[in-house]
Amino acid sequence: MKIQPKIMGVLNVTPDSFFDGGKYLDIDSAIKQAQLMVAQGADIIDIGGESTRPGAETITIDEELERTIPVIEALFEQVRIPISIDTSKPEVMQQAVFAGASLINDVNALQADGGLEMAARLDCDVCLMHRRGNTKTMQNKPIYNDVVEEIGRFFTQRLEVCSNFGIKRDKIILDPGFGFGKTLIHNLEILKRLGEFKNFGLPLLVGISRKSMIGALLNDRDVDDRLIGSTVATIMAVQKGANIVRVHDVLAIKDALTILQSVEEERA
Repeated sequence: MKIQPKIMGVLNVTPDSFFDGGKYLDIDSAIKQAQLMVAQGADIIDIGGESTRPGAETITIDEELERTIPVIEALFEQVRIPISIDTSKPEVMQQAVFAGASLINDVNALQADGGLEMAARLDCDVCLMHRRGNTKTMQNKPIYNDVVEEIGRFFTQRLEVCSNFGIKRDKIILDPGFGFGKTLIHNLEILKRLGEFKNFGLPLLVGISRKSMIGALLNDRDVDDRLIGSTVATIMAVQKGANIVRVHDVLAIKDALTILQSVEEERA
């Protein structure tokens, strides 16, 4: 069994993200953090200019562009790994790709007006995430009969729509959306049955890093004290088939993956 997932380092250039909001608002600090994550072993840098945490306020297109594009332009000149833009806005997708991004990471799965057309036109990789509701409503008592089956149906529908718009299947990554319109029980069920999404034959991205599900499992542990829990959950996701892990703590995950890889190679 070969374990070679990619590490996606999170770079939030926002004032209100749940963990690192406000730390990397200026270009210099953002670039310094990105360079650190590359040195620690990141394979992708994911840049987001609008918080998608529960309850977050929406921002204008201009605000999101002002936060993200200068960072992408500067980073593109300095790193040799792919840059991802974490956005649902078609205008931001376009400007980000023009600036050097090669992956669109969309928590709204290209459901915004013009999103599908823009992704097809840009012809770059795109991650489709499952989310029920929006930042204001998604945690208002979400209910599923079978959360894994319902996410699977959502993926099937979005893949069909993407195909109809000319988005190539081999450009698509799937993300079940831990914490986006799910309760703790739903999140645990998704992690337990993560391998079922491998039936789509597409790369699977998982973002569990420091999320509230980790805090809840550890007796309401504060976000700053969730590193060990995040690392364990991320490694479990890899063992169940995750191809890309989106994380805040690149070095810890890299170390854990190195040990896992060594054990698996020795076993083989």
